[in-house]
Amino acid sequence: MVKAVAVLNSSEGVSGTIFFTQEAEGAPTTVTGDISGLKPGPHGFHVHALGDTTNGCMSTGPHYNPHGKEHGAPDDEIRHAGDLGNVTVGEDGTAKFTIVDKQIPLIGAQSIIGRAVVVHADADDLGKGGHELSKSTGNAGGRVACGIIGLQG
Repeated sequence: MVKAVAVLNSSEGVSGTIFFTQEAEGAPTTVTGDISGLKPGPHGFHVHALGDTTNGCMSTGPHYNPHGKEHGAPDDEIRHAGDLGNVTVGEDGTAKFTIVDKQIPLIGAQSIIGRAVVVHADADDLGKGGHELSKSTGNAGGRVACGIIGLQG
């Protein structure tokens, strides 16, 4: 089993911890998270290509997309590997969630270790919104929090 963690950093008062576990190579990765400080409603949640926060969340690059596909929903066959959809924030400003995904391994050549997780200001339209950004970012708005995915003991 491999475990990883990302501690969210934000200049906008958002905080949280995201945990990743993968039982074995080829198995899906389970993502569990606890985020606070966001406005209620859905927020885009993605793995981005770079584990670089030298310029805040802007330097994490685009969504992790090793296969060069268009943006989509987590259940779509055509999607960026890092497209994890939305997390839903309650009226209290917090979100607790679990996501199970087979395109974000912790083991192997396409491991997400060292990349970043990003929470966006708005809902991800899952590539179906018809906006010019739908097929690249899901039109999910600004990057309000991010954290580098690192190995956990």
